[in-house]
Amino acid sequence: MKTLTIDVVSDVVCPWCYIGKRRLERALALLAIQYPDVEPEVRWHTFQLNPDMSPEGMPRADYVKNKFGDAANSPYERVAAVGKEVGLPFAFDRISRQPNTVVAHSLIAVSEPGMAQDAMVEALFKAYFIEARDLTEASVLIDIAESAGMDRVLAEQHLQNAALHSQTIDSDKAAREMGIAGVPFFIFNRQVGLSGAHEGETLMQGMVEAMNAATDD
Repeated sequence: MKTLTIDVVSDVVCPWCYIGKRRLERALALLAIQYPDVEPEVRWHTFQLNPDMSPEGMPRADYVKNKFGDAANSPYERVAAVGKEVGLPFAFDRISRQPNTVVAHSLIAVSEPGMAQDAMVEALFKAYFIEARDLTEASVLIDIAESAGMDRVLAEQHLQNAALHSQTIDSDKAAREMGIAGVPFFIFNRQVGLSGAHEGETLMQGMVEAMNAATDD
């Protein structure tokens, strides 16, 4: 089997990252059909849209107004429309709190790359954007982690692990030092990078380009 590493830099409160996940899933489905001998490994990495956000977060309405001003609703109209195209009924109007995402990212970081990590990423995206759950609440995060297959006691330990949270913050800083300024950002075989929630066909082209480059080497 040929190997293909796919590193995804994203934030759990980035709607385009959730769209990007759906488009990545389409790309992987296309890849499986056209390149059945390729075994991709997807790994999710930390990026914070708001690294200076307080641990308690802030009211979502205040956050949106501060970011977009009086045109607060219009930036999400296009995102909502694209979301519907990929089967994501975003509930922007129901989200009450904008969280700091360090703890949520820590749950992703300790999940094994592959099915376990994918389940955690999906659970966090769904909880925030579809179910409008408050990611600043420890009990909510523990429930989400359990729904993704993590033991509740273990999840609570991760939520209280300051060293793990520091590592997560360092991962965010490392992404910025690489020059990543926006997410989602996809890196294929550590050679080909694509910024943005590209269509599945475009993402697959990036995968193929990266595999061809590895063959050329």
